[in-house]
Amino acid sequence: MHKSFRSLSRASRPLALAALSVAVAGALVAPGMAHASAFQLKENSAKGLGRAYAGSATAGGDVSVVANNPAAMSDLDGTYMQADITAINFSAKFSGSAHDVLGRPISGGNGGDAGTTLPVPALAISTKVSDRVNLGLALDVPFGFQTEYDRNWMGRYDAIKTKLQWFDATLSASFKINDQWSVGASAIAERTNADLTNAINFNAVGLSVQQGIAAKTQAAVAQIQAAIAAGQIPPSVGAGMIQAAIAQGQAAAGGVAAATPQGSDGFAQVKGNSWAWGWQLGAYWKPTAKDRVGLDYRSRITHDIDGTANFTTTQGYDLLLANPALAGSIPPFQRTPGKARLTNPAVATLSYWHQEDKFGLGFDLAWTQWSVMRQLTLNYANPGQPNTTLPFNWRDTWYASVGGEYYATDKLTLRAGVSIDQAPMKAGNRDPRVPDAARHMATFGIGYKASEHFEINASYAHIFVSHAGMNGAHSATGDVLSGSFDDYGNLLSLSAQYKF
Repeated sequence: MHKSFRSLSRASRPLALAALSVAVAGALVAPGMAHASAFQLKENSAKGLGRAYAGSATAGGDVSVVANNPAAMSDLDGTYMQADITAINFSAKFSGSAHDVLGRPISGGNGGDAGTTLPVPALAISTKVSDRVNLGLALDVPFGFQTEYDRNWMGRYDAIKTKLQWFDATLSASFKINDQWSVGASAIAERTNADLTNAINFNAVGLSVQQGIAAKTQAAVAQIQAAIAAGQIPPSVGAGMIQAAIAQGQAAAGGVAAATPQGSDGFAQVKGNSWAWGWQLGAYWKPTAKDRVGLDYRSRITHDIDGTANFTTTQGYDLLLANPALAGSIPPFQRTPGKARLTNPAVATLSYWHQEDKFGLGFDLAWTQWSVMRQLTLNYANPGQPNTTLPFNWRDTWYASVGGEYYATDKLTLRAGVSIDQAPMKAGNRDPRVPDAARHMATFGIGYKASEHFEINASYAHIFVSHAGMNGAHSATGDVLSGSFDDYGNLLSLSAQYKF
């Protein structure tokens, strides 16, 4: 029989929330499209989304402070459990052109819509263990991103699939110094997974091999000419040797060209994961009975990712690898272990909240240290496989939001907010893996308090993304992709909270 929230018994509500919590915990391995700058995610609270995360580091009955500012747990009396799930729909469509290292157009379309719709879950628990101390546990996804283009699109040598996901387990504690001040700290265990794919332009690889053959031929000719000049070889004999060296080089280069024609595509996939540790510090100040200020600093976390690179070559390139004269001087493109170091940025957040009987109003100001993302280098264990470097050269960013709540009745709360968010990249260093740009977000939400113990919340947001121009992204084989992206996003978030 269907039961409304009003008719749910106290026994059934925690069971329903526990079922949602199990679903959330199972979904925590899923990545999300980032709604904040680059691949940062803020989606750990439906309440917070409704007001554009204004006041995220102050309590306001939101258990997500376990991860957003541990000091603010001091305002949570009793034991709480909160489960959130946010569906992020993000669209990224490219328009432009591509050419190879010789300036020839690259075939293929614009890649389709690289965006997707994926869930971002969160679970938070807080309990007061004494008059001064609160403990909390949060499971959430602080970073995550996924784009996937058509496999034969014009930018396939830069990117096809990019799947980056993080999972955090945060253990937090707060200490109430007095009625005005509290401090808090967190230990963070973080898991990261990466899955990157792209096509390999074996025609460009073949051009590089041909250049190497030409250089060796020139060196051989120069050596013969030096021997002739030194009187070591008769000129007539030397001339024949030069002609033979040139003919041999031309034949070898011609064979390489025939084996790697334009459009000869292979495939590369790099997958890896790691665990790393971080920390968080927070402060919470209540200067008056109606005002709250929160300050939180989350450390950067460095991951040493272990993974494997898999390559699919072409039949023509396999013939080159089978040639003893070439095999030792060209990349093998064989399955190999690899390592990469990736650092997540530090984040500092300042929040303010003003509370009245019928409404609340606040703001958030957050700084993200994206400048730690200079480049990502994939170091392969196979010495014959050249390392791959993905340049970023990102800059630090700021996020600002204003939002509020209106308490229509004792049970019904309405929320709204707006935010602006800088992008860490510019047109000169934007690439198709993370086609981000400055964002503006408008949000609204609703909350229903079924009882003193149980409440639900729902929020929606639309993300307006600025023009995302790209002034020539370069692949590892020198292919150039230029154009722009048309991006936007929609978020729908639901939460359930139970106070024991």
